[in-house]
Amino acid sequence: MAPEVRELLVSHIRDVPDYPKPGVTFKDITPLLADAKAFAALSEALAGICAQRGATKVVGLEARGFILAAPAAVRAGLGFVPVRKAGKLPGATLSQSYELEYGTAEMELHAEDLSAGDRVLVIDDVLATGGTAEASLKLIRRSGAQVAGVAVLMELGFLSGRERLVTELDGAPLDALVTV
Repeated sequence: MAPEVRELLVSHIRDVPDYPKPGVTFKDITPLLADAKAFAALSEALAGICAQRGATKVVGLEARGFILAAPAAVRAGLGFVPVRKAGKLPGATLSQSYELEYGTAEMELHAEDLSAGDRVLVIDDVLATGGTAEASLKLIRRSGAQVAGVAVLMELGFLSGRERLVTELDGAPLDALVTV
């Protein structure tokens, strides 16, 4: 990605101190989404990663991953598959539980939306601890599809999510447009 595109993206990510609790600085991407030029640049960058990785489908992770993955998939000419919290999708689903800081959660995708011939790129807004991304990679493999990689707008490097994903990525790339 060109340095001027990275700078455009970074300039539209707002720090919100002490949110959601004291001592945490939240990285708010809503100013980026509200700016047509920045949002278009982000969508184009993610669509470029789709092409670079040979993706045939895009998975977006609930909820902000939907906002980024859907326009990237459209720009790349690919289908979009949502991975949702358990109980939000009708019909037959594959589910995967994963560990949170305090407990567990579960994600699902429609079993028929991916097939053995698909190369799937996972898109999300932020890579933090890696739990949701790890669960989505397991779901993709269980569906019979291949993992083309993971792409995120922002990686919070100090939380070591990248290290958590090494095994599930199994050599597939992890692209972070911005690392903090």
